[in-house]
Amino acid sequence: MIASTEMDPIAPPAEPAAVEPQVEPYSPPPSAGPLRRPGAWSPLFESRSRRMWTVALTVALLIAALGIGVLYADDTNNQATIRTLQTQNESLTGRTQNLQDQLKSTQSNLTATLGELATTKAQLAHPQLTIWNVPQHIANSSYYLAGGIPDTFTYHLEATSTGPMSVSIMTLEQWVAANSCVQQGGTTNYCMHHSGSAVGWLNVTSVNYDFHLAEGCADYIAVFTSATSVTVTPNVSVTYNPANHSTGACA
Repeated sequence: MIASTEMDPIAPPAEPAAVEPQVEPYSPPPSAGPLRRPGAWSPLFESRSRRMWTVALTVALLIAALGIGVLYADDTNNQATIRTLQTQNESLTGRTQNLQDQLKSTQSNLTATLGELATTKAQLAHPQLTIWNVPQHIANSSYYLAGGIPDTFTYHLEATSTGPMSVSIMTLEQWVAANSCVQQGGTTNYCMHHSGSAVGWLNVTSVNYDFHLAEGCADYIAVFTSATSVTVTPNVSVTYNPANHSTGACA
């Protein structure tokens, strides 16, 4: 048998304390406007914005690359054009130098030609002719060589001899007086040079003289004599040079 045991009395459960109702604080209603409620649209919008920004950036890069390509192509074309122009300029410079050289040569030739032409014109206007160049002999003091000096010419008297000779240029009147001297018993070598003369040389072996008094006068003669036997080698010439007035004995 189970022995009985004194049991403590069971206290009745305590009544729960009264709970006071909580009052929520008042908050004003939100301002009127669309309410943005988070949802699936927000990530979609952000993704689309990123794609659009990426596309815009890509387009910008493509445009920039295209611009750079165009600039590069233009620069390449410009460089090629510049090289072509430089080559053409060098070619033109070379041609210009050749033309300048040719021009200088032509000018030199022209100057020389003009000089020759001027000389030729002068020669044509004043031709020079040799009128006595054959050697001749004077046997002794009684002989002479004589030749007329033409009018309107400059007389170039040039001669050499193998011994002393005397040369005189005289007028026809003086020539007559010299012959009269000879007829009166004088020697030819003396009378031809002591009866008057325009110009003369005694006992020389060469003579070289330009006589101008006959350029406007036909009144002169040249005479050669010698006291001994000599051979005279003349080189006498005349240049056409008419005076515009009477000269010498004719003036």
